[in-house]
Amino acid sequence: MIGAWLTRVVRHVTGVQAVFDAMTGLSADIGALRIDVEATSAHVQSIRAHTWHAKETAHASVLATLAAADGRYSHPLSLTRHRSQVYSQNGEDGMLAEIFQRIGLPDRPFFVEIGVEDGQENNSRLLLEQGWHGVWIEASETAAAEARNTFSHSIRSGDLRIIVAPATAENVNALLDQADVPADFDLLSVDVDQNTSHIWRAIERRSRVACIEYNASLPPARAVEVPYDPGATWDGTNWYGASLKSIENIGAVKGLALVGCDFVGANAFLVAKDKAVGRFREPFSAEAHYELPKYSLLSHIGHRPSREARQWVVRHDSNRA
Repeated sequence: MIGAWLTRVVRHVTGVQAVFDAMTGLSADIGALRIDVEATSAHVQSIRAHTWHAKETAHASVLATLAAADGRYSHPLSLTRHRSQVYSQNGEDGMLAEIFQRIGLPDRPFFVEIGVEDGQENNSRLLLEQGWHGVWIEASETAAAEARNTFSHSIRSGDLRIIVAPATAENVNALLDQADVPADFDLLSVDVDQNTSHIWRAIERRSRVACIEYNASLPPARAVEVPYDPGATWDGTNWYGASLKSIENIGAVKGLALVGCDFVGANAFLVAKDKAVGRFREPFSAEAHYELPKYSLLSHIGHRPSREARQWVVRHDSNRA
């Protein structure tokens, strides 16, 4: 009796073990299948991304060719063709250099840039490293700390002040007061995505030159912008900022003329009107200077930029008439 009972127990345990082993094997197969599915999904997403990028690049290239056909880049007073890139994202370094070559510089030029991240890639770093002085305003504590570390020498020398605060239309003038920004200075750059136009409109100080982000997805002939919301941030879509016509109009109120845009359609350049006439391509309108969005067309041009703060030697051996 006991022997038969033990036999049944052994058979039962053996059966349970077999089921357990089978389930373990099945679980392993499911895990492997999940990995295969995830790998396949990632591969498909990669293919889609590359396909989209190739399509976007080809599309932008065609549109850029059509835009070039109107002669704007070959015009002797064109600004866009002077793009070059050291630390700027879209060739702004070269365009700003050309602007100040045409309108002249004081002995100690001053800049203000709002939205600089860690200072590695922006529109005024090259100017700082060529003897300019000025102010950076950055919302991120982490990014500002990195900028302070990298550009500590410029801070100690008094050439650079970094203000950590999210700029809004309500506080931007107080932030400029805090940084001792003069009433009149040389360059203002504003790139805070969502509320760029509202913040720029609120600034009471005057700059001879402004580099202002615009939304190239919006028709250039229409003065359109997102409603002001100081707490809003860019969501990665084309719902942000203002059209080029809005930027033109804000500039006109400030005595600035729209003289060009960077090639990829990210920033507009404006110059004091009395300095712009005869030095830049006219008319000074959004319709004449609009650049459609070509964000994926260009990556960094040339060698990678230095991550260390540098000091360039500026020579004045000869000057253009």
